[in-house]
Amino acid sequence: MEATTTLNDKKNFFILYKPKDIVSGDFYWALEINNKFYICTADCTGHGVPGAMMSMLNISYLNESIIEKGIQKPDLVLNHIREEIISSLNPEGSEEESKDGMDCILACFDFTNYTLEYAAANNSFYIIRDKEIITCEADKMPVGKSPRDKEPFTLRTVSLKKGDIVYMLTDGLPDQFGGPKGKKFKYKQLEEILLENNHKSMEEQKAILSERFEDWKGNLEQVDDVCLIGVRV
Repeated sequence: MEATTTLNDKKNFFILYKPKDIVSGDFYWALEINNKFYICTADCTGHGVPGAMMSMLNISYLNESIIEKGIQKPDLVLNHIREEIISSLNPEGSEEESKDGMDCILACFDFTNYTLEYAAANNSFYIIRDKEIITCEADKMPVGKSPRDKEPFTLRTVSLKKGDIVYMLTDGLPDQFGGPKGKKFKYKQLEEILLENNHKSMEEQKAILSERFEDWKGNLEQVDDVCLIGVRV
């Protein structure tokens, strides 16, 4: 998933990506268009080959929505993808209802005006500013069939400051079992690591997060795909 972006300087971002299997249900996608930088961090239903098939479908719909149809607002993009996913997986006359889809964060950065527009399905994310962590909330529904699939996704706008770091992720890292008691890593521990290390280079942060994850997992099986992306404004 490569795209020409304004993040061509590796000092400004990192991508921690650890698929559970050879192929993954987690994916990341990025695109620069109309002076805006879009990035999606997504967790599709399943992992391995079934998850990878859903990833390919959702990447296709992301490209269709933004590039071909010219939809610019993240909430409208997710609304469109949800319609396409439900239609594709539940053709007319099918007897079984498919609830496959994805949880995701679709963010649109305007680095000129220091704004971030986003829509999020089930996955919240973080901004660290001046040694404080800000949680960016998500709608509690997936991009797919659900009891709330007639509700539109929410467009949220955040003002950014130079030096902010935006951390977008799926739930694979917090949900990993390990440690001395075989318990979940959890979001609280992740937040503490981010707060302790956000002053370091993006490369160092990625190395620390990877090492802490592997140490926590130990000899236990990796339970899910892992994807965590950091972007320094």
